[in-house]
Amino acid sequence: MFKIVTIFALICSFMQVTPLANAATNEQQNPAQPVNAVIEWNRTLLTIIRTPGAQPASIHSTRNFAILHAAVYDAVNNINPKFIPYLVRLPDAPRRASEIAAADEAAHDVLVFLYPAFQVSLDTELQQDLALLPDNERKAQGIAVGQAVAGQLLAARSADGANVTPPPYIPGTQPGDYQLTPPNFAPADFTQWPQVTPFALEQANEFRPDPPPALTSALYTEAFNEVKSLGFINSTTRTAEQTQIGQFWNGNIQDFWNEIAQTVALQRNLNLEHSARLFALLNISLADTAIAFFEVKYTYNFWRPVTAIRLADTDGNPQTDPDQTWLPLGTKTAPDPSYPGAHSAISKAGATVLGFYFGNRFTFDVTSESLTGVTRHFTSFSAAAEEAGLSRIFAGQHFRTDHIAGKDLGGQVAESIDGSILLRQE
Repeated sequence: MFKIVTIFALICSFMQVTPLANAATNEQQNPAQPVNAVIEWNRTLLTIIRTPGAQPASIHSTRNFAILHAAVYDAVNNINPKFIPYLVRLPDAPRRASEIAAADEAAHDVLVFLYPAFQVSLDTELQQDLALLPDNERKAQGIAVGQAVAGQLLAARSADGANVTPPPYIPGTQPGDYQLTPPNFAPADFTQWPQVTPFALEQANEFRPDPPPALTSALYTEAFNEVKSLGFINSTTRTAEQTQIGQFWNGNIQDFWNEIAQTVALQRNLNLEHSARLFALLNISLADTAIAFFEVKYTYNFWRPVTAIRLADTDGNPQTDPDQTWLPLGTKTAPDPSYPGAHSAISKAGATVLGFYFGNRFTFDVTSESLTGVTRHFTSFSAAAEEAGLSRIFAGQHFRTDHIAGKDLGGQVAESIDGSILLRQE
């Protein structure tokens, strides 16, 4: 763990240097470094979690993204305090300290703690980054700030409930109850996540939506028949583009939105301070959205389409016909209750944060970790979010009612966070 007392002593030893308020803003970096530290370390985390077996199966990666970027934000902001800190307020942090060194060190220390198997490569990356900066007192000061911030952030999250053993899930027996899904019947995942401490929300159920529709309602009937037709593995009603969309967005949806944020930040040439704030707002919003939607999922425990369609003769609805051989596009179903849709919630939260920063209208391309070589083009963040959410209907994973509830939840979480944390200092 980090020796915070030693680090603070090092910081205090640098207080003899007269601070210059604008020094950090004017910091020079070797032009050989192609992107700012925020984007670099975001890419590093994406590489790690895409490495098979690297991400712990019971830890949702949104948490680690949020810890990483909260630490980078607080490290930079303690040196150049344009915005209200997220958590860490260091006493008399040197204004001359290198923001870049602070960001690099904070990111490195967080990732080494979260992914100790990658320490060698992370150490190498840090040393390469620091070698691009002048070897002077400002760099040493920045390193000390980054270490102190990372230590405090990690300590604050050490008992947040994420690392407990997930409780076993016992399916209900009534129509509409979530069941483990064919063909693999994977155990329900992230069952502990409703109890994880949010990063910014007051409580996980702050924006809990109303229950899913009754099984005999017209709304459920319409949603059932839509996904039964469009989401079937061998659907004849799903168009070729809908099939591509259903496959394109498959995977960790938070990865897509971090890459979209990278694209936008680079196009807009965001400086280090604004990049740090953007990625902190984004990933804190995504992390709290994940906590919130798991709270809803394990409150209502609503069955997935594959179960609903196979057991439709038990739902009391004469307008829903069973098909005991039905499977979704891609065959397998995500192992958690259906309501609300995670893709829809995360995507709406991501689009809301990016819209808050840049406005909704923005032209960009998205690539997929599931369909190599395929690119989708968008002219607004909301359009990308809507397509990502609808993709789960085309993939046979969700009802439209899941999509709508997910959008509402993700939007409310992100709007709440955008308006309450990391605000500009008055």
